[in-house]
Amino acid sequence: MSTETTAPVDLPAMPAGAGSGPMGDLTRLADVHLTVSVELGRVRLSLRELMRLQEGSVVELDRLAGAPVDVLANGTAVARGDVVVVGDELGVRITELVGQVPT
Repeated sequence: MSTETTAPVDLPAMPAGAGSGPMGDLTRLADVHLTVSVELGRVRLSLRELMRLQEGSVVELDRLAGAPVDVLANGTAVARGDVVVVGDELGVRITELVGQVPT
């Protein structure tokens, strides 16, 4: 059992965009490509269940029909939204940005 003690540290508030040197300017990262994916839901299957899947199998997910989907950037949730049809393709209408404080 550890007997270390900790104490809170008061740090000064940093304004938006604060930072010293070139890392304070995020515009340098604007052209970095990310993998963006949309997660409809999840399910946990045993290897046996996975191996039994075949064409026509239905996998029940952990979300209700009509529930918002998650938008992920490199595997990290960044937004939620509704699935929409755009022409002959699917899209996502962003309804919420994850981690954003309302203004």
